Amino acid sequence: MKSYSARGDETAADAARIAHERRLKLSRSVRDARDVLTSTSGVKPAFDYELLRLYAEHRIGASFALFMLISLVGIASSLWTGGIGAVLWTMIALAIHSMNVAACRRFLATPASPAVMRRYRVLFTLFDLIFGVSWVLIVNVLVGLGAQGSGDFSLFAMLLVVAVFSMLAASIPSAVYAATVPVAGVVTLHYLLRGTPQDVVLAILTIGAEAYFVMVAGRLHIAAVSALEARAQLDTLIGELEQSKAKSDEAARRAEAANLAKSRFLAQMSHELRTPLNAILGFSEVMKNEVLGGHAVPAYKEYAGDIHSSGEHLLNLINEILDLSRIEAGRYELNEEPVSILGIADDCNHLMKMRATNRGITLHTVLESNLPKVWADERAVRQIVLNLLSNAIKFTPQGGEVFTKVGWTASGGQYVSVRDTGPGIPEEEIPIVMASFGQGSNSIKTAEQGAGLGLPIVKGLIDLHGGTFTLRSKLREGTEVIVTFPAERVMAALAPVTDAGPLQPKQPGNARQTSPARV
Repeated sequence: MKSYSARGDETAADAARIAHERRLKLSRSVRDARDVLTSTSGVKPAFDYELLRLYAEHRIGASFALFMLISLVGIASSLWTGGIGAVLWTMIALAIHSMNVAACRRFLATPASPAVMRRYRVLFTLFDLIFGVSWVLIVNVLVGLGAQGSGDFSLFAMLLVVAVFSMLAASIPSAVYAATVPVAGVVTLHYLLRGTPQDVVLAILTIGAEAYFVMVAGRLHIAAVSALEARAQLDTLIGELEQSKAKSDEAARRAEAANLAKSRFLAQMSHELRTPLNAILGFSEVMKNEVLGGHAVPAYKEYAGDIHSSGEHLLNLINEILDLSRIEAGRYELNEEPVSILGIADDCNHLMKMRATNRGITLHTVLESNLPKVWADERAVRQIVLNLLSNAIKFTPQGGEVFTKVGWTASGGQYVSVRDTGPGIPEEEIPIVMASFGQGSNSIKTAEQGAGLGLPIVKGLIDLHGGTFTLRSKLREGTEVIVTFPAERVMAALAPVTDAGPLQPKQPGNARQTSPARV
């Protein structure tokens, strides 16, 4: 039942995650629609301010360049309009430009609000309209003069105005139209009124240039809005990640607190549980063996045996839970000493042989000879081998075989392999059987079920030794578990002691120590 309940939990978790993502998308869609409806420019209110800020920063940054441009155009136009007209136009254009820059500075220093943004959008558009009209005046004068080269200069001035202001005012589309349409319209109208084929062609080119630069300004506006949206999404994502991290940290803190409370509870309850269990086991064994006399009712002896076996099963379960809790809490202390894996594997096979024989299972051992000892915890190594053999016998059908191998690894370590000819484990259920209290579908069908702690305990113990745990399984072929101890834990053999003759006094610098080396 464990695997089905685990799958049910995963399905419920996936459904909750999908529902949460749908709610997030819906809330974002509603928020975006509300922002568009409340915006004054068709984009989010936050973007309204950013677009105005871009306009102001671009205009302030280009203030000196525009000052030089106006001055140069005024000087050049004096060739046709005379010095007084050129100076007058230059002063008017520079005054309008200065007022616009001052308005941009005031906007950047003013706190953002819908009323402020609405007022400054209108003000910026009005300044660009007046600026465009000022260029209309000089273009109109130049074209009206009809002097040699004045028409070409007016066309150049128009293209210059359209190009510059389509770039600077791209973040406010209305300002682009206000600054460029008047001058382009006047130049086009003058060319059309002349009526010559050349002038008509120039009028068409003027309209095309205006359309092109307006299109470029539109693309720049879209690019600016896209950049703002990307930055807003990035900020939103960072905020969500920070919230998720905070929730994850809180969940980790609670999990650690719960794990600590569990460990404390198990440590406190171990004595209270084992004391009555020892009494149950002792008295049930006395009753089962009829130490004080035979039972009047024969069935009582059978009941006493059932009580004793159930008590042993419960005690083993308590021990496994306590071991696993200590491993998970990092409180399992290794009592390391030189240990022979060969001897432990042989002892464990002898212990499990009767159980395997009763189930009709044959045990095979392939033990490589002359293996040196390893630096490990003997109790932990013994528990590893016993758990692997117990699992293999438990899930191998009658008439099956279990193979135990001990030998060298390619890196100079030692390994223990236990392979059975049982039904195997489906690949998708391997993570389940490796989890605490996890059981696969095949284990559910067996008559002898466990708590699902054997493999997690084995993996935890071998991890404490710095080794590796490998589980290989194929359906209808069997399962193999391999645990390896690293080469650093293998004890090298000591060199034989030779008779060096009578003892000589130690000479300075000739002191030598002999100690066991580790591979």
